[in-house]
Amino acid sequence: MISLGGVIGTGLFLGSGYAIGEAGPLGAIMAYLFGGLIMYLSMVCLGELSVVMPVSGSFQAHATKFIGPATGFVVGWVYWLSWAMYVGLEFIAAGLLMKRWFPDVPTWIWCAIFVVLLFSINSLTAKVFAETEYWFAGIKVLAVILFIVIGSAAIFGVIDLKSEPTPYLSNFIGDGLFPAGMVGIFISMMTVVFAFQGSEIMGVAAGETEEPEKNIPKAIRTIVFRILLFYVLAIFVLSAIVPYQEAGVLESPFVTVFEMVGIPFAADIMNFVILTAILSVGNTGLFACTRVMYSLAESGMAPKIFAKLNKSGVPSYALLLTLCFALLSLLTSVVAEDTLFVVLLSISGIGGTLTWLAIAVAQIGFRRQYIKNGGKVEDLKYRVPLYPLVPIVCIAMCLFIFAFTFYDETQRTSLYWGFGFIAACYLYYYLKYKRKNIELPIDTQAARIETEEI
Repeated sequence: MISLGGVIGTGLFLGSGYAIGEAGPLGAIMAYLFGGLIMYLSMVCLGELSVVMPVSGSFQAHATKFIGPATGFVVGWVYWLSWAMYVGLEFIAAGLLMKRWFPDVPTWIWCAIFVVLLFSINSLTAKVFAETEYWFAGIKVLAVILFIVIGSAAIFGVIDLKSEPTPYLSNFIGDGLFPAGMVGIFISMMTVVFAFQGSEIMGVAAGETEEPEKNIPKAIRTIVFRILLFYVLAIFVLSAIVPYQEAGVLESPFVTVFEMVGIPFAADIMNFVILTAILSVGNTGLFACTRVMYSLAESGMAPKIFAKLNKSGVPSYALLLTLCFALLSLLTSVVAEDTLFVVLLSISGIGGTLTWLAIAVAQIGFRRQYIKNGGKVEDLKYRVPLYPLVPIVCIAMCLFIFAFTFYDETQRTSLYWGFGFIAACYLYYYLKYKRKNIELPIDTQAARIETEEI
């Protein structure tokens, strides 16, 4: 449910219209299937790593141990920065949604209320966070299921649309299968892949999961197919009812479909669902950022104070730092929108794909080290199928995403800023640790598990 909460959000409720408008009905479905494939490949790689090393911080710790401390340093800080940035944006988005019901209340008051709410949830035990996220995700899942059922009934005439004839599958064949061509699919694919990012949160939670060797494989077997089922069926319903020429300019195609079917208070219902989605993403983002910062501090890559735990076992200083940066990034969207805000947003945009890439590389590094030390693959409680094909294909697909992002002029700037920040992180690591011969602690929680003992 945590992974579902991280993936089913504004990328589906708002961004799906853009994907359909750019790629056309069938093209959008193909783009989501492609994004789902990359997500699956990275998830199974993460699953093998998380079962043998179920630690808070997950892929940051894995990258540190199985790729190298420098890469672990970069992955940790880029991922932390990307999620902290988005957490700040979620606060302002939630405040703006509340304006629909309370137009006279200033947005900053709602932002403050949601900040206190999510900070309080994350300050308590991991169980409180998990229970809250379970219900946040549950509301979104229920909304998507109802949308798929009602929309499917409208497509085939079981329910009549208010002012439109029964569409059947006319939108799929009216202008050809790919009215925007293959280029439209590639352009929308960027949006699709970013929408799926967040599924890796399951690995971050592995360090605080009961019986990870049992529950992580179980989650992986179900989560990818559930996400794909929800996304692909929802896109199918949207594409069949709303013409692709109109989908890209709608504020929320979900609202449009509910209104076409005649659902009372459709806009208010979806406003509530999207508000829940935004709070869910903010809640998950705070959790992920806090644990990644904890892992960085445990590895000696951040000040030790951020590894301190409160009585509930939560790294409260790391949580406070994340919240402060989220609010700072929120401020830059107003006072430095064309400079610092653009830089932060660019870094955030490539952070998820870089994480997927690092997960696949770390899995290859782990497997080589494991076999070199005499380990038997059949003894692993969860292992990547079709190794090494799965991680290699995952790496190739992530590199393809970066390459096509460079090809698209509108997104090229994000690569300049994003990879510039990555290079700066490597340079900082070299100057601070390597050049000064400062040894990172290798007996931390993240690195304490030796492959000879697995």
